[in-house]
Amino acid sequence: MKWLTLGALLALLLTIPGALTVTTTTAAALVTHPLLVAFVLGAVARPHLTRRWAR
Repeated sequence: MKWLTLGALLALLLTIPGALTVTTTTAAALVTHPLLVAFVLGAVARPHLTRRWAR
């Protein structure tokens, strides 16, 4: 499923020339907010940590 989403994003970027600029600008705006980045990284890591340490 991850590869399908990545392929769809790449196809969209290739078919719409302005989409690359919009995507880059949006990603840069999101990365400049450290609290948002920390929240997303914690949300991604949490399921892996709970499965690993649960007994």
